[in-house]
Amino acid sequence: MTKHDEHFKLRVVQQYLAGASGYKTVSKQHGLDDSMVRRWVKWFEAHGVNGLKKKFTHYPAEVKLSVLQHMWDNELSGGQTAALFNIRNPGVIRVWEREYQRAGFDALIARPRGRPKSMPAAPPKPETKRDDSNRSKEDLQAEVEHLRMENAYLKKLQALVQARPQAQPKKRK
Repeated sequence: MTKHDEHFKLRVVQQYLAGASGYKTVSKQHGLDDSMVRRWVKWFEAHGVNGLKKKFTHYPAEVKLSVLQHMWDNELSGGQTAALFNIRNPGVIRVWEREYQRAGFDALIARPRGRPKSMPAAPPKPETKRDDSNRSKEDLQAEVEHLRMENAYLKKLQALVQARPQAQPKKRK
């Protein structure tokens, strides 16, 4: 949601264009920054009432490049170029320029933002099947004995953990 609606902006611009007061006076009367009033007046002069409406636009890379080219060819500032092309945020033109100078045309192409829509599929885990037919009887018996000891150890550990709270005396408050 925008801070100031279209009707408020139009009233401020019309008050300035009436000629009774300047940017600073009008901005102080409405509690605004004078650069904002100046920007609204430029938008209104260049595009009429449509220049004051909310605008959410994503610009393709070709448009970004043509805006930059026009700015360079005519030696315009970012603010002048933004008013001319009805771009609401003049700072974005400087960002485009910096990106273009850093990495060329490819940097102007919009990248998807936020989280990916879904996680990529995990590669299948390799199945580890043992081929016990090649193992000797002694190896298999040793493994079974090892697993039995491990099982007995875990059972004993679980019994000790369960017995611990019962063995501790209750603390007095």
